[in-house]
This record gives sequence, structure tokens and C-alpha cells, in this order.
Amino acid sequence: MLVVIAIIAILIGLLLPAVQKVREAAARSQCANNLKQLALATHNHHDVYGLLPTGGDGWTSPPGYISVGTPQVAGSSVGTPNRQQCGWGFQILPFIEQSALWSGNGQSSIANAQIQAISTPIKTFFCPSRRAPQALPAQANWYSPSGTFPHGLNDYGASNLDGTGAIGYQIGYPFSAITDGLSNTLLLGDKRLDLLYLGQAQSDDNEGYTAGWDHDTVRYANANYPPQPDPHVGGDGGQCFGSSHTGGFMAALADGSIRFISYSINMTTWTNLGARNDGQVLGNY
Repeated sequence: MLVVIAIIAILIGLLLPAVQKVREAAARSQCANNLKQLALATHNHHDVYGLLPTGGDGWTSPPGYISVGTPQVAGSSVGTPNRQQCGWGFQILPFIEQSALWSGNGQSSIANAQIQAISTPIKTFFCPSRRAPQALPAQANWYSPSGTFPHGLNDYGASNLDGTGAIGYQIGYPFSAITDGLSNTLLLGDKRLDLLYLGQAQSDDNEGYTAGWDHDTVRYANANYPPQPDPHVGGDGGQCFGSSHTGGFMAALADGSIRFISYSINMTTWTNLGARNDGQVLGNY
């Protein structure tokens, strides 16, 4: 009997790594599919408005509405009337089958529409290697709209906080502004997070997917912020790209293609990948 138990234990020990490998491969494939959907949504946004979504104005900017049921949209200049000031995640909602949430779902006031959007976690914004859809638990909001409600979180960041990337600060860019070429420019990618504090208020995962120009939704892409794996130490993601995948992270380029980028990518190449118009030849990666 003991021999049988020992054999079973050995077999389980041999099979477990294989099962984990298959599970991670499936999760990585789903992550790639999520990023593909998000990248295509930015393209559909461009088709409709002539611009990519913006990165927003700041983390205190809630989803903006002209009136109940009519959200503001991206503008090509800061002075554009009714310019949307919240993040890219909210701006692409109608292009990921979330039109009702985007428009307010029949809410009776702008504040209620904002709260509903901010509170709702959306499956497409989460990497299954890291977590299921998650919201920061309900708490008193520290910016408009006032109230106590959850914040739907997000596992993907846009490029980049230097203001040199495809997703711009305050304004949206047409494809023609990405002169380095859409296939040579980073658009979106897994954002690095501290696994110990998931679902808690770590500093770059506390406002949620609607946040404008904030570490929650936009990350750096330069040599000072190399992509790194998720830590588990009790902190935050360090404003970097990164993931729970082994060896690298999933990314969408501005042409909509999906790449797996190694953590060991050359830093010059990494910086160039994060720029839309630096004119530099992109190295292999």
C-alpha cells in the first residue's frame, strides 16, 4: 500500500508542472486575445473619430458627459469643446461591447453614470495569469463624483508617461502622427503590479480603468523603467510594464499586432519602442 501511495505521489509530482505549464499557456493566450481586442478597439475609435483615444488629463478626472447618455470624446487639442478628460479605457468602451456602460446605462444623472462606469470591472481589462476581474472595495471617493463605491481595476497600461508614445496626454493622435510606423510603436501592454497588494490600494492600482494620465492606466517605456516581472513584496508596480508571465510580458503595437516582449529587451530598443516619432531604427527584440 505504501508503495502504491509513493508511486501516486511521484506521478502527481511529475504531472503538476505539466498541468501548470498548460494552464499558463492558456492564460497567456487569453491575455494576448484581450490585448488584441483592446488594440482593435483603439483602431475602431480612430475610424470613428479620426484619433486614437487619449491618455486623459489626470487621475481626478472622472468620465465626462455632455449630458446624461452622451459622453464626451477625445479631442485633437486641449481647446477642443467637450473634450474627454478621463482615461483611454473608458473611451474605448463602445468598441469592446460596452456601449451601454459608456453611455450611462439609463442612469438618471451624470454622477450616477460616472459611478457606474468607475465601479464596474470589465473582464477584457484583466490578465488571467494574474487575477480574475477585480474591483477595489467600496470606499469614499477622493475626487468627483462624491460617494462611496468600488473602483473597477485594470491590468493593462498605455504607452507612455513620458508623453512620447502613441497614447497622448490630454489629446488624441491620428495614425499619421506616429511617424516611426505603427508596427514600430508600443501601444498597450501588461502593467507591473505587486501581487501581495492586489485588490488593495497600491499606488498604481487604486483609481481603476477610467483614470486619466495616471499610473493605473499609463506606464513609462524608457531605460529608467525597464519591464519587470510582478513582485510579491508589498509595494506597487513601480510605474513599469511587466506581468505574471514567465520571461516577459504581452504587448500590443500600434498596428494591432501582439508581441511577447522579453524582460531582457535592449534598453535602447525599449526606449525607441515607446516613442512614436523619434526617427530611430528599432533594433531586434
